[in-house]
Amino acid sequence: MNMTFGMRDENRALLDRVKTMIRDDIMPLADEYAEEIAKGDRWQFTERQTEILEGLKSKAKEQGLWNFWLTDSAAGFGLTTVEYAYFAEEMGKTPLGAEVFNCSAPDTGNMEVLERYGSARMKETWLKPLLDGQIRSAYLMTEPAVASSDATNISMSCVRDGDDYVLNGEKWWSSGAGDPRCKVYITMVKTGSDDMPKHQQHSMIVVPAGTPGIEILRAMEVYGHDDAPHGHMHIRFTDVRVPAENLILGEGRGFEISQGRLGPGRIHHCMRAIGQAEAALEQMCRRALNREAFGKKLAQLGANYDIMAECRMEIEMARLLCLKAAWYMDQGDARAAAPWISQIKVVAPRTALKVIDEAVQMFGGQGVSQDTKLAQTWTHVRTLRLADGPDAVHRRQIARAELKKYTQEKM
Repeated sequence: MNMTFGMRDENRALLDRVKTMIRDDIMPLADEYAEEIAKGDRWQFTERQTEILEGLKSKAKEQGLWNFWLTDSAAGFGLTTVEYAYFAEEMGKTPLGAEVFNCSAPDTGNMEVLERYGSARMKETWLKPLLDGQIRSAYLMTEPAVASSDATNISMSCVRDGDDYVLNGEKWWSSGAGDPRCKVYITMVKTGSDDMPKHQQHSMIVVPAGTPGIEILRAMEVYGHDDAPHGHMHIRFTDVRVPAENLILGEGRGFEISQGRLGPGRIHHCMRAIGQAEAALEQMCRRALNREAFGKKLAQLGANYDIMAECRMEIEMARLLCLKAAWYMDQGDARAAAPWISQIKVVAPRTALKVIDEAVQMFGGQGVSQDTKLAQTWTHVRTLRLADGPDAVHRRQIARAELKKYTQEKM
């Protein structure tokens, strides 16, 4: 089997342009943008925030650096998933990176759903402005009352009533739903009865944000941080009426759609996590060379050489595993790719967390303070061990795939 993890020359040149814009334009404005969040209403953009973000997005568009995530699509650059991995890693090095190039979660996954499965009307109404970066979106799946790591438990009621569906229930960890630019939710609902096959009981429906009966109860906090103005919201639906034509593909096809969405989304998160690990290692090394204690550079103290070496090796291993999973995705066999996606979904966040934590240690008290972004980055990456399936679920899938090599028995 001939695996290749390289890039075509034209795309390598494209990546160099992305790297340059991240270093020269985005990173210098990241701190100022973050400082603006505390001014006034945290859930609204200040004039300066808008100026920074929209200015960077306009520059990216003008330079043709836009929508890289559209892998294997005539609408984008036609990058392979392997090639996109290098772009996502670079974008992961700064909090603004993904959005500036219109490659943010959950929008990329939602746009994939609309592009692959949406009707012409959905594409015109929602996909077009999302592709243009005019609006944001949210993906509503997880629920507070059920163990959503087993998605067959999803219970939000969705009942047909004439030309509408009526939705009742609650969702939480609805990433991006706090953003004032969020105009649409792609929502996993239950349309089938309990006596139907488990994987035919659920559907996906497009719900315009602000539809009567939708109530945002609170912003969920991650280790005490609300992630404003993006937010991970807890939302209640009470008799929310949605046109029946907003159902994607038809009743009972929710799992089919979700697997088409979550595979790329999971690996995109992992690619960005590797970028966050690289950024943390860079900060660690610079700190080790610029700071002195006991008459020596920090790099020369204790086990710091070993720590930096271990971090480098673990990042390289994680990157290679990510590229291998991306290669399997490019072969077009979702079933064959699944165990590899599960492996990197466990490994990438775990590796990034270790590297970030070691960087925090190198910075000492400053590392856990607001004077670096390390503590905030750690909390974001920590959620990845839960988002898109917790580690335990992915390890279960990995083990099942491994055991199938030796037995035909159902696990």
